[in-house]
Amino acid sequence: YFLLFNLATMGIICTSSIMPKALESLVSEKSSISYGECMTQLYFLIWAVSSELLLLTVMAYDRYAAICHPLHYSTMMSTAFCSMLVVGVWVLCVFNAAINTGLMLRLNFCGPNVITHFFCEAPPLLLLSCSSTYVNSIMIVLADAFYGIFNFLMTIMSYGVIISSILKMRTLDGKKKAFSTCSSHLIVVCMYYTTVFYAYLSPISSYSAEKSKLVGVLYTMLNPTL
Repeated sequence: YFLLFNLATMGIICTSSIMPKALESLVSEKSSISYGECMTQLYFLIWAVSSELLLLTVMAYDRYAAICHPLHYSTMMSTAFCSMLVVGVWVLCVFNAAINTGLMLRLNFCGPNVITHFFCEAPPLLLLSCSSTYVNSIMIVLADAFYGIFNFLMTIMSYGVIISSILKMRTLDGKKKAFSTCSSHLIVVCMYYTTVFYAYLSPISSYSAEKSKLVGVLYTMLNPTL
């Protein structure tokens, strides 16, 4: 529950950084955002999304420890160790958000500054820039490789070992209990990575505004709600 609380907290930060402005735009029919508000929204969005990806990986390890090493669980996932992991996630993602937002701040936007989205996200903002986005693109690729691909592989490895251990259980009740322990987490992992991969691993040149809006709704509202 400690890890789940932190995951929910980042989900609240993600949703709260986007929805108030989006709802204001719907009510007032004035779809505008200042430069400062846009960069602030981008910062909190990157911080929340990257933190959630890392926390999902930490939670996969937690499930691995609970199912594969139940007798050593309290030692492997002690309060001190869990706290250290969570603090590490928050600090690392704060730096990641600061670097990517800082690189966005150095770009020139010559106009018309029309963002084809309902919030400030990196891909549509890069399309608006009239200066070189090479460094930004490199940093996004590096962040995608670590937060997306590496963490996804770590999660898959954890669940590979978990499923192997479950299949070796002799009793049907034991298998059902083990699957029910990790099924909800696995569903959220699959939904989250699918949407985030589409949003951030797709080439900028193939960016689709309508598809990006749909994916944005899924990973900024539906996934945090779950």
